[in-house]
Amino acid sequence: MRSTKLLQHGQPVFSSRLRGWCFCVLAIAAAALADGVCAAAAGWKAGVAKAVITPEKSVWLAGYGSKREPDGKLHDLWMKALALEEAEGRRVVLITSDWEGVPRSMSDRVFEQLEKQYKLARQDVMLTFSHNHCGPRLGDDLVDYYPVDEEQVRLVNEYTDLMVARTVALVGEALAHLAPAALQMGEGKTTFAVNRRDNREAEVPQLLAQGVPLKGVVDHAVPVLSVTRPDGTLAAVLFGYACHPTTLAFTTWCGDYPGFAQLEIERNHPGAAAMFVNTCGGDQNPIPRRSVELCQRYGHMLAVAVEEALRQPLKPVSPGLQTAFELIELPYLSVVTRDELSGLLKDTNALRARWAARLLKELDAGKKFESAYPYPVHAWRLGDELLVLGLGAEAVVDYALRFKREFGPGTWVCGYADDQIAYIPSRRVWEEGGYEGGSSLYEYGRPAFRWSGDVEDRIVASVHKLVKQVSP
Repeated sequence: MRSTKLLQHGQPVFSSRLRGWCFCVLAIAAAALADGVCAAAAGWKAGVAKAVITPEKSVWLAGYGSKREPDGKLHDLWMKALALEEAEGRRVVLITSDWEGVPRSMSDRVFEQLEKQYKLARQDVMLTFSHNHCGPRLGDDLVDYYPVDEEQVRLVNEYTDLMVARTVALVGEALAHLAPAALQMGEGKTTFAVNRRDNREAEVPQLLAQGVPLKGVVDHAVPVLSVTRPDGTLAAVLFGYACHPTTLAFTTWCGDYPGFAQLEIERNHPGAAAMFVNTCGGDQNPIPRRSVELCQRYGHMLAVAVEEALRQPLKPVSPGLQTAFELIELPYLSVVTRDELSGLLKDTNALRARWAARLLKELDAGKKFESAYPYPVHAWRLGDELLVLGLGAEAVVDYALRFKREFGPGTWVCGYADDQIAYIPSRRVWEEGGYEGGSSLYEYGRPAFRWSGDVEDRIVASVHKLVKQVSP
């Protein structure tokens, strides 16, 4: 090039003409980027709030079906809220948390109070939980899972009441902090999730060491949404991954890999809130597992995926907000009978025996079991670029893969929303059976063993109807 001189001290020496041209290009690019961010910010307001939810009393840890009294903490557990408002005043709030599961008996109370205090309609709030098994029990979630006593019931009820109040207050704080912001979206990738249905856990480390591909469907995408103030300050980063937070099985408070990921991201971006959503990881596990070192490694891998996405050119989310929601009926294959329950009172599976005894008491009290369960489905359209779907409970990865394929780029499918109902199998998983698709509903307290085989069809029909409602 004529305007480039010879190397001097190992570095090229540029003519003033070329140097000026480069500076001009950089200035134009920077101005264009700033204009894009400002344009996105012009129609959005965002408010962020966070609160510690680590119990101060000995509420047992949730999950794994045994008595697990807490013996300390690796780090605090958190609940966080992101409130968004567009130019015409429509608002939504997304809540993330380090809980194993939020039962309907709790979330309904939260939704009712949010509508009463802040005029937030049911369709405008999504309460998600990471499904972390090193967090506390809540309400009647997994009600038959644990051999509880009266004192534990009292502690759980007391903690749940406190968390209802804290959730409502957190949303109020996020709404109070609404201020101009730009929304931008991107995607990273990480690979520690393993389809636990198709891979024997004990064999996975050797297969990985040998470079043998693992079996089964996975979703290694890490969707990212950044919330940036007009001065360039990062206020929040929302990110997801499809995988159980079950690296650890001990009795110490901890957010598992999502907890470590959020802490690392917040260290990298002081003042920002890192918020995790489990994106349909019902049949996905972190493998190998069962050590703090592995948990920290997976958290770091996830944080790196988020940071790599943030360093790439992000796509601005244009102003505009539409929401839709409905509760659909998911039918059981058959409702359990009195005779079936009576035969299980002395079952060798203690959980099943407790379940049978409780349901028999309800029948004796005159209760009639419903033949279906109300299932929550959300669709949020943010601008023209981002479609957020929210599905209740432990939806398997097939749902996220299907909806992203059907609705295209910019589709984010959140599992574990609003109500920890049970595993939600796709038709494929239902036909294959096994833990996620077979006769495991009793573990969640439902009055049946299996879902009907058409649950995927019902959920898909609802999602398509709601997406149509929020489409331009």
